[in-house]
Amino acid sequence: MKELTLKTSDNFPLSVKLFEPEISNGKVLLINSATGVKQQVYFSFAKYLAENGYTVLTYDYRGINESKPQNLKGFNASMRIWGTKGYKTLTNFIKQNYQDYRKFCLGHSVGALILGMNEDSIIFEKFIFVGTQDAYIGNLPWKVAVTAFFGFGVALPATTKLLGYFPAHFFGLGESLPKGVAYDWRTLILNKKSTSRLFEKIENDYSKTLTQEAFIIHAEDDPWVTKKGMESLMNKGYPNLKKTYREVKVSESPKREIGHINFFRSFNKILWNIVLDEL
Repeated sequence: MKELTLKTSDNFPLSVKLFEPEISNGKVLLINSATGVKQQVYFSFAKYLAENGYTVLTYDYRGINESKPQNLKGFNASMRIWGTKGYKTLTNFIKQNYQDYRKFCLGHSVGALILGMNEDSIIFEKFIFVGTQDAYIGNLPWKVAVTAFFGFGVALPATTKLLGYFPAHFFGLGESLPKGVAYDWRTLILNKKSTSRLFEKIENDYSKTLTQEAFIIHAEDDPWVTKKGMESLMNKGYPNLKKTYREVKVSESPKREIGHINFFRSFNKILWNIVLDEL
C-alpha cells in the first residue's frame, strides 16, 4: 500500500491509499466511501482485489479521518464539495496515471450519489453500488424513519448550532461531520427529492448523462436501504444507467451479519466474489 496526498482544485489535501498488484490485470477501481466512514474500512477489500490483479484507490473525503483539519468548527465541506472537488481530484489522477487501464468505480452509500456531480464519471465503464438509495424518510422503514426524523430534524440542527459541526459518532453515525456535510445529509433524509435536490444545488448536474452498467448490491439486513429508496434513486437520479440488482442474503454471510457497512469486513470475505465477478 502506498500513501498519497492529492490536492484538490482549491488546494485542500486529501489522504489517498494506492493498492497495487504484483501482476496487473490492467484494471483500476476507485472506491468512494460512505458518509463518515474511514477509508480503512475498505482496506481488506482493496487488498483482496489487488491480490487478484486490480489496482485500487481509497481516500478520505474532505473533513473525514485523515483528510480532516484539526478543528471541524466552521470548516467548509459538503457532500457537494466531495463530488465536485474531491471525487474530481481522484478521477483526474486516474486519467493522468491509468490512461490505458479499464476503469471501474465502487460507490458505497453516498459514494454512489456523488457520481452525478463530476463529468469525469464517464471514464468508468461500469459502476458497483453498495447500500445506496434516496434516503428520504418516506422511503425508510417506519422505525428507522422515526429515528431519522428526530435525529436529522431535531438533534442535527441543535448540536450543529451548538458545536459548529455534527457529532455523528455520538449518534452511532460514523465520524463527526462538518456542518455543510451534515446539512446535505439532512436534505437527503428530509427533502422528498433527496439526491435529486443535491443535484439541483450544484452548478452542473451530470447524473442524467451516465449510461453505463450499474451493478447494485444491497444487504437483506441493511436497516436503511429499501427497494423503494433504491428504485427512487435509480429512476429519478440515474435514469439512464443499465441496472442489475443483487440482494445479499444474511444466510450468505458467515456471521449472518452484513447491514450497511459490514459487506467490506474481512469476516465477509466470501461475499467479495460478488464484486469480483462483475469487474
